[in-house]
Amino acid sequence: MTKIKLLDSNTINKIAAGEVVERPASVVKELVENSIDAGAKRIEIEIQNGGKALIRVTDDGQGMTKEDAALAVCRHATSKLSSVADLTNISTLGFRGEALPTIAAVSKFILQTRRADNELGTKLTIDGGKLSDVHEVGCKSGTTILAEDLFFNTPARLKFLKATPTEANRINDFVVKLAISRPEISFRFINGTRIALATPGNGNVLDTLAAIYGTELTDSLLTLQTDAENLNLRGYVTKPNILKSYRSWQTFIVNGRVVENRTIAKALDEAYKSLIPKTGFPFAYIKIDVPQNSIDVNVHPQKIEIKFEDEGRIFKTIYHAVREAVEGKREVSEHDLTEVAAAPETPHFEQINLVNEFQEDEPKKKPERKEKPKDDSRPEIIIPPEKAMRNEELGIRNEISKTEKAEPSKKVEPVKNPALELEPIGQIAHCYIVAQSGNDLYLIDQHAAHERILFDKLSGYAEKIPAQGLLIHRVLKFDSQEAELIEKNLSVFADLGFTMEPSGENEFRLVEVPVDASDTDAENLLRGIINEIFNGVNNAEDLAKNIRQAVLATTACKAAIKAGQELNLRQMEILLKELAATPHPHTCPHGRPTIIKFSAADLAKMFKRT
Repeated sequence: MTKIKLLDSNTINKIAAGEVVERPASVVKELVENSIDAGAKRIEIEIQNGGKALIRVTDDGQGMTKEDAALAVCRHATSKLSSVADLTNISTLGFRGEALPTIAAVSKFILQTRRADNELGTKLTIDGGKLSDVHEVGCKSGTTILAEDLFFNTPARLKFLKATPTEANRINDFVVKLAISRPEISFRFINGTRIALATPGNGNVLDTLAAIYGTELTDSLLTLQTDAENLNLRGYVTKPNILKSYRSWQTFIVNGRVVENRTIAKALDEAYKSLIPKTGFPFAYIKIDVPQNSIDVNVHPQKIEIKFEDEGRIFKTIYHAVREAVEGKREVSEHDLTEVAAAPETPHFEQINLVNEFQEDEPKKKPERKEKPKDDSRPEIIIPPEKAMRNEELGIRNEISKTEKAEPSKKVEPVKNPALELEPIGQIAHCYIVAQSGNDLYLIDQHAAHERILFDKLSGYAEKIPAQGLLIHRVLKFDSQEAELIEKNLSVFADLGFTMEPSGENEFRLVEVPVDASDTDAENLLRGIINEIFNGVNNAEDLAKNIRQAVLATTACKAAIKAGQELNLRQMEILLKELAATPHPHTCPHGRPTIIKFSAADLAKMFKRT
């Protein structure tokens, strides 16, 4: 008896499903791409329970005859290939003929379709890969496919799916990218009972982007355009001060197909290098057209990734196009150039949306420094009001001016951590405090240190964080995912100091912010919090905890003193004293170190004295 056996078709389909149908988003991808290939102008996607309970895709495409519908659910049946030679010139999104049979193998599957020239349509019902019913039915022209109870007969795969919000977000991200890539098609995405996305389908990509992200984004876009031999590039990017914590709002399209490609992503990252924080991502819509035979679209089972014949040329083209746009060499107004030039070069804080931390609304005079007195070993520092910390943040008495000479206090109150009784010596680069304790030398990151102080202060509030009302309420517009998160957690945000009221579709009126937050930076603060929440939430149970963590950390970060602010010795002393009193003085809320210590032995080694 032979050990090698031929697998039956049902087993083959379930194995193929592991390659093609990895999760609910994979099902949506295959079905929607089929709708596009069928010439649809309107596509509606509906999901329930993150796609695990129900996925429905309805289109107004060509539809199928009864005979074609029966063949469509057979493996390797396709209308898009006729010979091996066609594999090198694939222009359709789907072509292998595996999607429908593999989806039907792991779900309760219904296909209903009718061509415009047929009086009746066809309805097929398949349960776990087994055809149970085929009959004629009255229906609109086009195709509707339902996949219910996904992976009901493969519990091992069902077990490894993420929580409902995570799976729904993956589907949303895919639909958004596909809608951007096909502005001539009207997309409608329904998540549960909520319309999460609706695009006009008028062929204008800017209108599509506005429908998804809002006009605030589209009003700030910079244009990309390159025409070369066998390579055309079109697209939009944002200025360095508009960032999110995730790359998913970057869309790469090659010959009409939404793709992932390391070369494109790397070129974009390199173009923005030194202009943005390491953890932030600018918006990008990059559309590339090259000869079809110069790319390989079948390097990934789900056709997500592609490979270019000349990766180096693609990298250089994207890099130079983005740099030209960001540096103001292409279709940028004088106002835009001013804002781009003001962007910092190396902030590199591990916190989202900090690129504006060091920018000023208008040019400021540099802090004045007086000549060092002959009889004093310490310089007298004058801090202009716009650069100094708020007195109430560091507990400095009102009688100590920001403009007066300040000497270290003669008496320092006891601290919780005696090992951190540090005496400030000075400041380096208006960013790091130099201090000593005994024979040891310390460098303290002033922003990270103050961030830790404020974070612990905010964390100490057992109930509602004190809030301050905004004199002028701010009406903020969010994308559908962000709006849904806020709407479901209004009370959680209110307890943390952010009081918001719905004011329209995907719009909220910001009424109150935490007392330690700057009202002038309220919008950036809230958007930074939303970004951090999306970056950290893994399941519904963690949502409230993640919201609280993001609010506390981001509020502390925004309210903390910044790198670039000049401090006098009195302010340094108070900052160090309050840092020593915190439970975790050695790291900021994001895990970065606040203090670096050099012992006398360390210094001796550095100077090769040992």
